[in-house]
Amino acid sequence: MEMTLEVIVVPVADVERAKDFYAGKLGFNVDTDAQITDDFRVVQLTPPGSGCSIVLMTRGAQMQPGTLKGPQLVVADLRAAREGLAQRGVAVSEVQVIAGGPPRPATPDDQLDYQGFVFFEDPDGNGWAIQQLSRSLGERSAAISAAEGPRGAPDAA
Repeated sequence: MEMTLEVIVVPVADVERAKDFYAGKLGFNVDTDAQITDDFRVVQLTPPGSGCSIVLMTRGAQMQPGTLKGPQLVVADLRAAREGLAQRGVAVSEVQVIAGGPPRPATPDDQLDYQGFVFFEDPDGNGWAIQQLSRSLGERSAAISAAEGPRGAPDAA
């Protein structure tokens, strides 16, 4: 059975403040902004190029504002993405390398694909990561399919 991930609910205390952050500072596209009742508003936003959206909710969310941790965005150039976010006022971490040991600051010579990350939080404290993957999911999947041997198998000696 094929399934796709379409929407992640992001619990927030103030939908307008969160919309300003995700659309204004992160550059997400506003897909829907619907006032369902006097006290229930749903805003759906999508990161540029993504097939998955977020929905900002105050009422009806199963989590308290700020408790979502770990959603991960992917970019082809992490250093450029980090610089752009910082210029738009996002409190984003320095580029870090996570490669089999504790995280460490990236150096200018580090190759960041798969192992380069930055982290930030929205105004409610929901925590996000951004990882560098310079090849698209389709390209990565095709490369894995074309590789000889099972995924993760050591090279033949």
